[in-house]
Amino acid sequence: MESIIPVKGAVKYKITLDPTVWIFDDRRIDLKTFFLEKQETEDEDLKYLLNTGRHWSREIMEGATFPPTLKTERKFDRQGMKTGTFGMEIKYFLKNAELEEHAKQVVFELMDGQEVAFSIEEANTIIFKYSQDGKPITDGGPVHLLFADGSNVDNPIKNIAAIRVD
Repeated sequence: MESIIPVKGAVKYKITLDPTVWIFDDRRIDLKTFFLEKQETEDEDLKYLLNTGRHWSREIMEGATFPPTLKTERKFDRQGMKTGTFGMEIKYFLKNAELEEHAKQVVFELMDGQEVAFSIEEANTIIFKYSQDGKPITDGGPVHLLFADGSNVDNPIKNIAAIRVD
């Protein structure tokens, strides 16, 4: 089983995805709670501006703060990482690959030669499940494709070999 997934086709940058390192990524999603909670869409640019504004206001009022030290930096939940079921939204990777202007769809090439296609908008909502109970996905892996609404949690699309943008 190959654990590297190439992103190719109508993209400015052809990149490869390695799901085995996503466990340390702050953008990971806890799939045990993700489909149970009500999802609120947020504009990441607006969120960034609001956070930057709050930070600027705090520095004006309180003065600058020093960088975190070993005592104050965020701690990882090691037990949660060892037992958790995690996923990653693929919109981050599509954004990094920079889709060409003429791109119309994202095609997931499966290991058996079949293809599953989605519009760009639909593809940006897809989640790659890469961990089950703290273990990498091996059966039909390295990732399982899940829809953001959770409609295929029990029957995910498996055996993804590549992502092609057409």
